[in-house]
Amino acid sequence: MIDEDVKLMLKFKAGDRSAFEALLDKYHAPIINFIYRFLGDKTESEDFAQEVFLRIYRSASNYTPQAKFSTWIYRIAKNLALNELRRKKTQKTSSIEEMVSTEEGERQRQFPDDKPSALQELERQDLIDAVRKAIDPLPPNQKTAVILSRYEGLSYEEIAEVIGCSVSAVKSLLSRAREALKERLSFYVKGH
Repeated sequence: MIDEDVKLMLKFKAGDRSAFEALLDKYHAPIINFIYRFLGDKTESEDFAQEVFLRIYRSASNYTPQAKFSTWIYRIAKNLALNELRRKKTQKTSSIEEMVSTEEGERQRQFPDDKPSALQELERQDLIDAVRKAIDPLPPNQKTAVILSRYEGLSYEEIAEVIGCSVSAVKSLLSRAREALKERLSFYVKGH
């Protein structure tokens, strides 16, 4: 039995533009939400979702179904989001090490410790923000597995295809992520 979305992509490959529009309608909001959970910025997420669909559009002539369409599109979105996170990390690191001129000469830029305490943070944020902040520092594969499992509803098998690992590795990633999240959210859970 062939995936309905794969059928649509094959129709689009054959020249049926309405098939691409159907895929766009179905996946536009989920892909924006998926990318948002990585980047935390609505505008950026919309831009990157547009890039995902642009890549799909451009690669239609070379499309060969090797997995479910949802697996393929989430893999594209994951790769774009992770590349952006790496780019931001590199950019942030270089700006932190920036030198500034002072009366005493050149010095490394000093940044105040602006990280609020866990209590202050949880008092001013709702549960969704707390969970997103707990997910953000997870290693990329753990973060991807959690987002695909909890927010996108993909099976272990589908997650394994997106990440490029075995089902048992997905189970292990999710288990480690749950432990990390449990620890990071323990104060919030105990407080409510």
